[in-house]
Amino acid sequence: MSNAYTPSSSRTSSSKSPVRAAASRLRAGTLTLALLLGSTTALALPEDADQPINIRADTVEYDQTGNRIIYRGSVQVDQGTLRVTAEIMTIDLQDGNKVKRITAEDTPARYRQQIEVGKEPVRAEALTIIYHTQDERVDLKGAANLEQEGSTLTGDLIVYDIVAGRVDATATEEAPVTMTLQPSAIQATDADAEAEATPETADDGQER
Repeated sequence: MSNAYTPSSSRTSSSKSPVRAAASRLRAGTLTLALLLGSTTALALPEDADQPINIRADTVEYDQTGNRIIYRGSVQVDQGTLRVTAEIMTIDLQDGNKVKRITAEDTPARYRQQIEVGKEPVRAEALTIIYHTQDERVDLKGAANLEQEGSTLTGDLIVYDIVAGRVDATATEEAPVTMTLQPSAIQATDADAEAEATPETADDGQER
């Protein structure tokens, strides 16, 4: 993955329905799902990982000792279709100018990325958004919300693995995990589970 920056100012098949299975995990306080917000096999557009990271802000401060850059005021980060906006953004570097981590803070900070061609982008917001560039993972902390195609997931902490298309949501006593699924998302999940449970048949009629 290209991390150069340019500043500018498990699923398992189950007989349970996705909603009933998710509800039982909600009561336990943690929800793990294969990207309910669209296709369960969705990956980020491969072009994004190869694009440079462009940053703009009102002010910038370079901490050479801490190997980090702090941007303040209407900060915006773009990498391909990925966009993160916040009032304060900290860029942690390694090996010179490679971006290791981007931490965005605002009320709220916002994230957006196109996951599949022809589908609505994934949109998220939280008090703190941490984008791990090398792992291609997004951590949403505090009043977190993740949305795509009308389906939403909220919780105190949401960890979104972009590559695996996996979302982990964690609740607190004050902020339970909530989920709203559109019928199209439920149907897609059922279809994927059925496809996995059905063995392939070779041309000679033998199951693979």
